[in-house]
Amino acid sequence: MPGFEIFGEEEKKEIMDVLDTGVLFRYEFHEQRKGIYKVKEFEEKYAGYCGTSHAQAVTSGTAALKVALTALGVGPGDEVITQGFTFVATWEAILEVGAVPVFSEVDTTLNMDPQDLKKKINARTKCIVPVHMLGAQARIKEIVEVASQHGIPVLEDTAQAAGGRIEGKHLGTFGKCGTFSFDAVKTLTTGEGGMIITGDEELWRCMSEYHDHGHDHKVNPGARGGEGRRFIGSNYRMMELQGAIGLAQLAKLDFMIAAQQKNKAILKDAASRIPGISFRELVDEKGDTATHFAFTMQDKEQCSRVNECLRKDGVGAINFSENTWHFYPRWEHLLEGKTITSSGFPFTEPAGKRRIVYDPLALPQSSALMERTLVYPVSIRMPEEKLQLMSQALKKAQYV
Repeated sequence: MPGFEIFGEEEKKEIMDVLDTGVLFRYEFHEQRKGIYKVKEFEEKYAGYCGTSHAQAVTSGTAALKVALTALGVGPGDEVITQGFTFVATWEAILEVGAVPVFSEVDTTLNMDPQDLKKKINARTKCIVPVHMLGAQARIKEIVEVASQHGIPVLEDTAQAAGGRIEGKHLGTFGKCGTFSFDAVKTLTTGEGGMIITGDEELWRCMSEYHDHGHDHKVNPGARGGEGRRFIGSNYRMMELQGAIGLAQLAKLDFMIAAQQKNKAILKDAASRIPGISFRELVDEKGDTATHFAFTMQDKEQCSRVNECLRKDGVGAINFSENTWHFYPRWEHLLEGKTITSSGFPFTEPAGKRRIVYDPLALPQSSALMERTLVYPVSIRMPEEKLQLMSQALKKAQYV
């Protein structure tokens, strides 16, 4: 990661197709665009790549979550279960639709623990959002089974795992729908942008309308603005330049994943000499996107010693227990209910009563795991000298 490492003539050609028409908007201007509809083509090819029937392109992975949650009917008074190790966007989207995020523990996959999920479900649970975090699969089959027993839809947050699979089946196709991010540091990147995939035509239609101010996109004599509207919407449209880049990047995605898998294997081999090390549990190693390499020490102290050794060689790893963007106990703005609104929303009810209170110590299993886990991002084109430096440092760490 990320896909900008291999920007080339393919992306330039797709972009020039758009610039030659002068049309950046994904809808209308039919005569001027001369058959060029890059976002629509990207949606169709992305759905086909993932083995599903429908895809809806949007402005970001965060927007994808919000559009999908809204289309699933999630709103005020509802609870949505997600995991305590994820990017803040997952629960930001839940709060934005008026629902309350409920956080589950993660297990050795570093993703949602299905056993803890069972404990968190109640009558207010209206959606479950497991995250395929750092490019690797959640126990999605087990999670979907738990959800189905309660009649709750599963929305897969696949923001960091485009192209990931389990036994050949694409991540994002196990639940009711799956969301993806194509931001600047994702493997498949359009700079900004996102996608929602689903096999449910009516759900897709709701997302298509909601993401474009409620327009139903039916052909009518009045052109744009003359369509009917079943409900209010907002603006989360992807533009043609993003769709163009996405088309070129999608054609390279399997190559990018293969390159990452090769680089990750080299790092894993080097780290395997560290006493007591264990590696992140993968549901299907062949289907791992290999965007990250995660390994766990026996305890917090060993983790600190190993990382200090790596830092001395200039290749320190990420300890997500110290990271303020991705781990529940470090989200001080969430835990303290900080908001810009004068009413205190979404943490406070109109009458002034606090509606959401989070305990920073609520996920002890996750905290114990994360504080002894180290992570390296894995690039597509890792220079040979960098790979050697990292490998040598990992081998040296066996002696600390």
